[in-house]
Amino acid sequence: MSEFVKTAFAPLAAPKGGTWVVFVGPSLKCGPTAHAFLGGAADLIASAARTANFEGKPLSALDILAPHGFAAERLLAIGIGGAKEAAETDFATLGGFVFGRLGAAKEVSVAFEASEGTWDAAAAADFMMGLQLRAYRFDKYKKKKDDDKRAAATVSIGVSDVDGARAAARSREALVAGVEIARDLVNEPPNVLFPVEFANRAAGLAKLGVEIDVLDEKAMAKLGMGSLLGVGQGSVRDSRLVVMRWNGAKGRAKKSAPVAFVGKGVCFDTGGISIKPAAGMEDMKGDMAGAACVVGLMHALASRKAKVNAIGAIGLVENMPDGGAIRPGDILTSMSGQTIEIINTDAEGRLVLADVLWYVQDKYKPAFMVDLATLTGAILVALGQEHAGLFSNNDELATRLIEAGVATGEKVWRMPLGAVYDKMIDSKFADVKNAAGRHGGSITAAQFLQRFVNGAPWAHLDIAGVGMGSPSSEINQSWGSGWGVRLLDRLVANHYE
Repeated sequence: MSEFVKTAFAPLAAPKGGTWVVFVGPSLKCGPTAHAFLGGAADLIASAARTANFEGKPLSALDILAPHGFAAERLLAIGIGGAKEAAETDFATLGGFVFGRLGAAKEVSVAFEASEGTWDAAAAADFMMGLQLRAYRFDKYKKKKDDDKRAAATVSIGVSDVDGARAAARSREALVAGVEIARDLVNEPPNVLFPVEFANRAAGLAKLGVEIDVLDEKAMAKLGMGSLLGVGQGSVRDSRLVVMRWNGAKGRAKKSAPVAFVGKGVCFDTGGISIKPAAGMEDMKGDMAGAACVVGLMHALASRKAKVNAIGAIGLVENMPDGGAIRPGDILTSMSGQTIEIINTDAEGRLVLADVLWYVQDKYKPAFMVDLATLTGAILVALGQEHAGLFSNNDELATRLIEAGVATGEKVWRMPLGAVYDKMIDSKFADVKNAAGRHGGSITAAQFLQRFVNGAPWAHLDIAGVGMGSPSSEINQSWGSGWGVRLLDRLVANHYE
C-alpha cells in the first residue's frame, strides 16, 4: 500500500483540527451529520462559494483555510453534483480526486455522507481504494525524491457503519495491492526486470498459497515451444514461462474447470532484426504490461481468498537483435505443431502468446482464457487511449468483459474477427505468417492468436494504449497504470465465484 497515505474508518465525528472534508451539491449543503458539526460555520461554505464561483458540480473543490469559529484548520468542500449525478458517483474516482486536493495535509478527517444522507459501506471502501490508488508513486531510483518534504497523510473516513466499511475494504485492499504490484513491474527498468527476475517476483505469490511452476528454456524446448523460444534467442537473458495456480473454489466447484489469464511478458522489445526507431524505444520496458496485470490479478484473487480456481500464465522474454536472433523469412514451429513464417520480428508478442495459449488450453482445459498484451500500435490508431481493444470468439465472455469495464472504468471496445481477416495471415511457405501489413493490424494480430486457442472460449485484450504511458486520471498518476487488474477481478467476482 502507498507510503503517502494511511487510511482508517471511524464513526462520523466532529473534527479536532487538521483538514475536514465534506461533500456538497448545488444547494451547498453537506450531509445532516456534518451540517450539525459545522454549526454556525455552515454559512462559510455558501459565502466562500459565492466568491470562488463554486457551484458544487461533480469533482470540484472549495478550499477554506482557517475557517472562523471552527475546530478544523482547513475545510475542504467537494462537489458531487445534484441528486442524479450524486447517485452515479464513482467512489474510487471521488477518493482519488480528494487525495489530489489534499496537498501537504497530514491529518485529514472525511465526513463520508452525501447531502441527502449517508453513503453505504461499499461506497466507503471504494472511496478508500481511490485514495490509495491516487497516492501511488514509483520513485525508488530517485536519490532526491520529489516528495522528500511530504509526510504521509493520515485519513480518517467517518462512516455510519464502521464494521461494514472495514469488511468491504478487505477485498479492495487486496485489489489495491494487486494494482500496485502491476504498476511496479511495468515501471521497473529493463536492466532490473529481465525474464528470470520477473519470474522470481511472480514466484513470490507462493506465500499467499498460489502454486507456482516456472519452466526454463530446456523445459520449454522439450514441449516444442519454438515460437516463444524463437523470440528470446537473440538475447543473452534466458526466457521463462511462469504458471500461477490459485485453487480457491469450494465444494462441488473445487473440481470445476479453472478460469485462465495469459499475459505477454516481453521485458524489453527492441523490435529484434526489424529494429524499432530510437525515439521512444525506452518505453518498450513496458511491453510486459499484460504479464504484470496477470501477476497483480493473481495476487488480488489470492489475497482476498477468491472462491475460484484460476490460472495465470506469463511468457517472459527479451526481443534483442544479436547474431542469433530470428530473421524475417525464418520459419518457426510452435508447440501446436503449426509453422509460422516470420515477416517482421517486431511482431513478437503474438509469437510468445501462441505457445502460452496452446499450453494453457492443452494442459488445464480452462472454462475460458483471457489474454492481455501490449500487442499493436494499430490499436492506438483505432481507439486512442480510452479503451482497450477486445477480440473474442465467445459472445457471453465478451459481454461480461464489457460490463466489467463499464463498472470499473477500465473500458474495452469490441473489435471484429472474421474469415476475411484470417486469410490475410495465410503464408505461402508455412501454416501462418506473423504479420500482414498495415491494414487491420490489430485484427490480424488477434486472428493469429485465435489459431492457437484450439476452440476454447477466449478473449484477447490489446492494451497497448492503456497499459503504459496512458493519460493520468484521478486514480492513476503513474506511467505504468496497472490496467486490467480491477477489470478482471470484477469479471471473476461477478460471474465465476
